[in-house]
Amino acid sequence: MLLTLIIFIVLLSLLIFVHELGHYLTAIKFGVKVEEFGLGFPPRIFGWQIYRQKKIVPLIKTEEISVDIEMGDENRPVKEIITDEKKEINVLETTKTWRWFWGNKSAANSGPVSVSQGESVSVRPDEPTVYSLNWIPLGGFVKIKGEDGGGSDNSDSFVNKSIGRRILILAAGVIMNLLFCAGLLFIGFSVGLPASLSGNSGGGQIISQPKIQVMETVKDMPAEAAGVKAGDIIVSWDNQEFKTIPEIQAYLASKKDQTVLVKINRGGSEINLPVAVKEYQDRVGIGVSLVETGIVRYPWHLALWQAIKTTGAWLMLMVMTLTLLIKNLIFGLPSGVELAGPVGIAVLTGDAVKLGWIYLLQFAAFLSLNLALINILSIPALDGGRILFLIIEKIRGQAIKQKWENLVHNLGFILLMALIVLVTYRDILRYGGKIIGVFSRSVGL
Repeated sequence: MLLTLIIFIVLLSLLIFVHELGHYLTAIKFGVKVEEFGLGFPPRIFGWQIYRQKKIVPLIKTEEISVDIEMGDENRPVKEIITDEKKEINVLETTKTWRWFWGNKSAANSGPVSVSQGESVSVRPDEPTVYSLNWIPLGGFVKIKGEDGGGSDNSDSFVNKSIGRRILILAAGVIMNLLFCAGLLFIGFSVGLPASLSGNSGGGQIISQPKIQVMETVKDMPAEAAGVKAGDIIVSWDNQEFKTIPEIQAYLASKKDQTVLVKINRGGSEINLPVAVKEYQDRVGIGVSLVETGIVRYPWHLALWQAIKTTGAWLMLMVMTLTLLIKNLIFGLPSGVELAGPVGIAVLTGDAVKLGWIYLLQFAAFLSLNLALINILSIPALDGGRILFLIIEKIRGQAIKQKWENLVHNLGFILLMALIVLVTYRDILRYGGKIIGVFSRSVGL
């Protein structure tokens, strides 16, 4: 349980760090000052800054004054006498200095900057970016100068940049999460990722560890009643191993109205489950959907293309699922989709950890893409909501009053937090028994 919690916090922090890094790098690129780049949410544990200072450094400079030549017989030079003079001058040299401070103490009030050598003169036109580590480890943030409408008199303020550049700064986090997803999948496809073997013939891939897995169980059917779950690996049927799904279908057809012993592998442990075979929907079976899976690996150049294709396919699937969810909510229909909050994601992280690091990598790629999609939605307080206000500003020819925009974003943030609380509550109801069971085992109850 503790390991799962640590991995969950590290994973979530990494994904949000990548997102915020996109905002940070793009803002710096366009000459916008970043006031703070924080990992985690306040209160602050500690922060640090990098100051560029100019200090006076003495320099010994040699200047040639004159050259005298002593002439000998036949007008030949005998001796050359060079007279020079050493002169000490002072120059300004730029140096970098680190400054650390604890808690919410202002960096500006943390005392003078120390310089290791020479007499120094501090030159600090503006406070540099604060890099901070904060106590709440479920996120991160970038505080950009002028993002809230202030600093209009400064050229390094967000509000003084073109609409196109402001949109790019806001969209950079989403772009970074897309690239991070593709990058993780590239690593995965290079070393081997679990994937369906359906439609995977040809194409230069290398397939290993083929197996047959349960994709889903049919409600109120024998497999569900016997305890078969999605993700289970089918090992054998009545101690007989079958390599293909048609072979399994043929075997079950011969066992109508009988009970078969299904051996499954779940999380590395093998379980024997007796399951009744019956006829349903003009077929004979136990009520499961099976899929042939394996570890699929590609050469690096093909792995890159597969990573890009898979990222695009996942994104389209997410958009279609989200569209269906919104449609069903509008018309009062069952959503057909289960939302997961922090608790649900933590539980799923634990399941991925049990399956192995490659499954965790695949899950991290999925979460990164999910974070990108959620943030680009036109929801107030999110990146997409802020981009929508910039598009409206472009169409109107003038910005909406900052106080109204801030009000909309604040209300959106409150509603978003309320949704997270609701989803977390449902996660606790859904996974509460599992969480308590894992915790009880971990403390020896």
